[in-house]
Amino acid sequence: MPPEVPSRPAEPNTVRVAVIQFAPGVEPAENLAALREHVGAAARAGARVAVAPEYSMYAVTRLDERVVAVAEPLDGPFATGLARIAADVGIHVVAGMVEAAGDGSGRIRNTLLAYDPAGNPVARYRKVHLYDAFGHKESDVVAAGEIEAPALFTVDGVTFGMQTCFDLRFPEGFRRAAAAGAQVLLLPAQWIPGPDKVDQWTMLVRARAIENTVYVAAADQAAPRGAGASMIVDPAGRVLAELGDATGVISAPIDPALLSRVRAANPSLALRRFAIVERAAE
Repeated sequence: MPPEVPSRPAEPNTVRVAVIQFAPGVEPAENLAALREHVGAAARAGARVAVAPEYSMYAVTRLDERVVAVAEPLDGPFATGLARIAADVGIHVVAGMVEAAGDGSGRIRNTLLAYDPAGNPVARYRKVHLYDAFGHKESDVVAAGEIEAPALFTVDGVTFGMQTCFDLRFPEGFRRAAAAGAQVLLLPAQWIPGPDKVDQWTMLVRARAIENTVYVAAADQAAPRGAGASMIVDPAGRVLAELGDATGVISAPIDPALLSRVRAANPSLALRRFAIVERAAE
């Protein structure tokens, strides 16, 4: 059971976002049951949007044939279960699944799904930058997502975009989403623990918020397979809420008025001089 989050009244003219940090395992049904508890806690905290980690459906430290074996289509049990949670609890829910690639390659896609409070799909993002670093090679098992228009959805007038884990090290994807209108970037992750990894995570999350003048809500897996340190950062880089490495739910208000003030003082999006161009795959 997640720690109980005190109920909180809605703040005028804001949209509260919650970050769920938990330790998914190798039983998708159990992971869905845990997500239901955590999403309920987020709703009781007043959240209109709850974001859970990458690989919320199924998590191991190293990807292999086990992940391929459990992959599901977008209308499979995990996705429909996630939609049901969003509808039953009555808030937007974002989480990562293991999607069957469906192309005969024997690989999967690392996919984020977003559902609205009626359980309808509102956005989908397939991870573009694969984790071929620090001794891991995600591309052995995962097919990279196609370069598509930024995945966006809107809640009460606030626009949310999505990126995944290793994408954090590539600022172009965040900039594309911000330039397309995102005011909040949601970042589900399984940030593998290691030397200096939490310091890098913290610096990069804050940098993506500052350089794009957006809120960033980063949802990592809890220990032992994730480094934790989930956080919510405002457009000036201030940490509004954060966790250690244990399971928990945090939340913070997204304030469009603050966003406007930060962007007026630091119009970095308006002042940028370079476009972002897709790089051909090698």
